[in-house]
Amino acid sequence: MNHTTPISTVTLALALGAAFAVMPAAAQDKAADKEKCYGVALKGKNDCAAGPGTTCAGTSKVDHQANAWSLVPKGTCEKTASKTSPTGFGQMKAFEPKKA
Repeated sequence: MNHTTPISTVTLALALGAAFAVMPAAAQDKAADKEKCYGVALKGKNDCAAGPGTTCAGTSKVDHQANAWSLVPKGTCEKTASKTSPTGFGQMKAFEPKKA
């Protein structure tokens, strides 16, 4: 009887588990360098939170939707153009779009 196969299988499973455990930390580090920015996503290109009638990522109905956000590099949100924002730039929170 060969007992190396079950041991190899267990070793592989442990190695894969350790590799997958590290990946979320790397993703969190990248997300730490980003911030949510409302009003800057183009139609269907938001990262999430597109308000009533939408589900999440990629569901914004119009360009620069005031209640849809995208992740942008930290410190750039309020410098990024938004055609719907009262200030003309992205916002850190959802907002009421300006009247055209």
